[in-house]
Amino acid sequence: MNLGRIFTNGIVRENPLLMLMIGLCSALAVTTATANGIGMGLSMTFVLLMSELVISIFKKLIPDSVRIPVFIIVIAAFTTVIDYMLKAYFPDLSKAMGVFIPLIVVNCIIMGRVEGFASKRSVPEITADSLGMGLGYTWVLTGISVIRELLGSGTVLGIQLLPESFQPILFFVMPPGGFFVFALFISLNLLIKARLKPIEEEQS
Repeated sequence: MNLGRIFTNGIVRENPLLMLMIGLCSALAVTTATANGIGMGLSMTFVLLMSELVISIFKKLIPDSVRIPVFIIVIAAFTTVIDYMLKAYFPDLSKAMGVFIPLIVVNCIIMGRVEGFASKRSVPEITADSLGMGLGYTWVLTGISVIRELLGSGTVLGIQLLPESFQPILFFVMPPGGFFVFALFISLNLLIKARLKPIEEEQS
């Protein structure tokens, strides 16, 4: 498969949040602030990339009978790395995201890509896949976070963008607001897919 297509699959066509609908719990929980969305997205991308790389390289040495426990150990190792890095260098961000960073180890996105892709493909392919999936996850989280923080508090990354007279819409910082914005992003993604479909048909 073309590496470019593998990469773009995760961003639009097979976006883990908007199309596959996995990893939603942490996505909706941390997106009340833009910094949280960016931090969670990049953390997930790091764990996904490193886990897929290690498993792709050593896949022939992993017996089928213990592959799932091995996958979990590898994912847990890189989750621990990113957890301690955030605690050391970004303590406020780590505290804000709380338990959702350690819970990356059981995120369906990572286990699904490791089991369904990394254990069967080459290193270049899994690199394109993990970066595409990671960036697809990150842009959705960041976009949702920006909208929720802007409308919920009038700020983005803590910077006041709306006039001080603006009355924050608390709905957007509450769970229903997260689901509402998420639904808007699903609609936008479907619109983009519909616009791209004729182009892809012509190219094929």
